[in-house]
Amino acid sequence: MNVRILVANASHVGYAERICELMYISALERGTGIARRSPEYIREKMNSGKAVIALDGKQLVGFSYIETWSHKSFVANSGLIVDHAYRHLGIASRIKKRIFNLSRKMYPQAKIFGITTGAAVMKINSKLGYRPVPFSELTHDEAFWKGCRGCRNNDILMRNDKRMCLCTGMLYDPAEHLKRKTTNSINQKK
Repeated sequence: MNVRILVANASHVGYAERICELMYISALERGTGIARRSPEYIREKMNSGKAVIALDGKQLVGFSYIETWSHKSFVANSGLIVDHAYRHLGIASRIKKRIFNLSRKMYPQAKIFGITTGAAVMKINSKLGYRPVPFSELTHDEAFWKGCRGCRNNDILMRNDKRMCLCTGMLYDPAEHLKRKTTNSINQKK
């Protein structure tokens, strides 16, 4: 096995249908709803360099993409999927780290966030520096919250005026990490 994690581009658009299929299967298995995306949407993310793809030779292994919200002040790393045959091998962590680094490079001042019910994703996010937050600290962009309509728990979110749901909100704020880095640097000099 030689899995490569690459920034997706136009040469990968042939994988879009299978990526959408894997996202749908994953949503069914978890009993929640990943926002459904069309193959055209996935192709656009690849063509614009806002996605990463994991390949074992020519075999699709996994995928994730970048979405921006609130005038690019918030970024979400979305659609993280790994094919069943490659699960429990650390591939999701590698994909997540690559899409996180791509997001930081493309949008260095943006807050990176996600919502999830998955303990594994929460663990990966924590290692990258995310922290759990109330939904009030996430984007208020209505287009983001429309993506939750496909989830079976959407009624919970709506009943609570988008303040809480079964998902956990997680946030990486670059300003917080810069402040910690500066504080640590000052403390080391003392």
